[in-house]
Amino acid sequence: MQQTWTAVDNYMISSLIPQDAVLQQVLENNKRAGLPEHDVAANQGQLLALFVQMTQAKRILEIGTLGAYSTIWMARALPPDGKIITLEADPVHAEIARQNIHLAGLQRKIELIEGPGLQLLKDFGDIPPFDLIFIDADKPNNPGYLEWALRYSRPGTVIIGDNVVRDGEVINDQSNDDRVQGVRRFIEMTGDNPRLTATALQTVGTKGWDGFTLAIVNS
Repeated sequence: MQQTWTAVDNYMISSLIPQDAVLQQVLENNKRAGLPEHDVAANQGQLLALFVQMTQAKRILEIGTLGAYSTIWMARALPPDGKIITLEADPVHAEIARQNIHLAGLQRKIELIEGPGLQLLKDFGDIPPFDLIFIDADKPNNPGYLEWALRYSRPGTVIIGDNVVRDGEVINDQSNDDRVQGVRRFIEMTGDNPRLTATALQTVGTKGWDGFTLAIVNS
């Protein structure tokens, strides 16, 4: 099935999304630097950009930069006065991300902060709320990321959690994988929180079998 999923993704991408030399170079830079191949697919990047436009977001928080591929997709969709703050724990990933952000010419719209995500979020202090928050970092810490995301939200803030299906392992409550258990707790916390209205979708494609949660902070 993976071959078919990839073929369908490639068809949709070639039909709907124009080729982009900068984004292609970003992926090549990431691969050459040996970064994990965890970047979103192009159609998923476009989906993130559409979320930015549909919510009319001006302030975005991204938890987990990797090589800044998804960061660039979202930053490009921001209005001229928009800004995205992105957090990356790995210094090698952060350096490649900075190079890619410079390549895309988005230094004014993207602020990359290097360090452990939970500690950085704790150090934010009193800042304006974000309009959109994308959680795509180490899954064992997803519950903590959600707690901080809610603290830096307002009514109407959209919170997206990526990679929550884990090849179907998300339903295995006996899993020894701390990433699976982190995602399960994240989903349960999302469903139990009266401040959130949420759903989740499974996806298949070039990235295999996975999915994402989508939530909005209630009034």
